[in-house]
Amino acid sequence: MARGLAIVTAAATLVLILFGGLVTNTGAALAVPDWPTTFGYNMFLYPWSEMIGGIFYEHSHRLIGSVVGLLTLALAAALWRRGSTLRVLGVVAALAVVVQGLLGGMRVVLRQDVLAILHGCLAQAFFALLAVIVLLTSARTRAPLARIEPSTRNLALGAAAVAYVQIVLGALVTHAGIVDHHLVGAFAVFVIVPMLTARVRRSGDAVAAPLASVLLALLGVQLALGVGTYLARFSSMWIPGGQATMLALPVAHRLLAALILAATAVLAVRLNATAGSNRESELESNRRLEPLDARNRIGASNRINKLDQIGNTNAAATYPSLSPTNRVDLREFDTTSRREPSLNPIGTTNAAATYPSLSPTVRAGLRGSVK
Repeated sequence: MARGLAIVTAAATLVLILFGGLVTNTGAALAVPDWPTTFGYNMFLYPWSEMIGGIFYEHSHRLIGSVVGLLTLALAAALWRRGSTLRVLGVVAALAVVVQGLLGGMRVVLRQDVLAILHGCLAQAFFALLAVIVLLTSARTRAPLARIEPSTRNLALGAAAVAYVQIVLGALVTHAGIVDHHLVGAFAVFVIVPMLTARVRRSGDAVAAPLASVLLALLGVQLALGVGTYLARFSSMWIPGGQATMLALPVAHRLLAALILAATAVLAVRLNATAGSNRESELESNRRLEPLDARNRIGASNRINKLDQIGNTNAAATYPSLSPTNRVDLREFDTTSRREPSLNPIGTTNAAATYPSLSPTVRAGLRGSVK
């Protein structure tokens, strides 16, 4: 149940990011001037017939956000029963969606661009969090983990960080028109992420390797969208499709950014979970071997006690029929010519061969004692 709910919540969040991009790129952010009401109406009771133009984008964005909020709370409740890491992630997701809703509302009330930037960046991080929850609730996470080099694990963390910084820089492009930093960030992404995907694909991990291939494909599409978005906004070049294309390019660019961030976050979690699993496996192996070693030592000690039938401590117990003089003779002989594999040193077949220095009478006594 938790996994299905996580997938639905992530899909709804992706739709929410889509409408957020439409709101921003159509200039409809303030089409509805009040919050939490909509032109004085209860948000959920606003007439559908009035949802036209920018009001459609902005009010739809609010409604979808409400749905995502309810789904997230339900997901947090489902993850609570799972305990451990998933419980924590569920609580974080619930808190994040509440903060996200407040940021969106304050953006309308206070009309500050910095709130719009925070609102957009948190939305992307929230989607990445949901993608990680989908991974951790999937049965595929129980697939055997490939061995990953520490440098690759660190590279995955770096790729996720760089992808998120690039999203923040993209928000600065949208709301402040600052392009240079975003171009530098794009260069960093297109250097680090392909290096990561190449290493992960070679690892053969059942989860990470296919995702790395998908990530590489997304990166190629994102490059084309980025170039198109730049030309549509910052050049006078003719763009096929006119206004529709000029709207679709930045919105799709934002969606692909969300998917790339989610993919890098999932890879980072998977690869670092591999490290943790390998360490746990080694510790578990050591824990299993320690009792075995202890049992082997105890068994060896018991065997030595059994084999040392003529030692100082147990010769009398082992050979009660022998006189003290004979037991002393046996101990002296054994210290010079003990045979490790001889488990039956006084048996009928080898008593004479084993103790040639003993008189026939003593050897007969030895045979009688073991009978």
